[in-house]
Amino acid sequence: MKDNIENLVLEHLRAIRAGQDGLVERLDRVESRLTNLEVTTAGLRRDLAHMYGEVIEQNASYDGLRARIDRIERRLEIRDD
Repeated sequence: MKDNIENLVLEHLRAIRAGQDGLVERLDRVESRLTNLEVTTAGLRRDLAHMYGEVIEQNASYDGLRARIDRIERRLEIRDD
């Protein structure tokens, strides 16, 4: 009877260990996917910052051109005020 109980306990412990091994593997996969998401998010943030910088540069260029056109119109006295 004692041997049966010990065997039953060992079987349960083995089943628990096997279940834990499966959970560890799944957790490793989830951590890997999370890392990939973090890398992707960092890349997107970098790209957005770069694009924002380009928009600012274009606006500055546009403002410069507008100022030049205004100055030319004033000098030629063709302004519609």
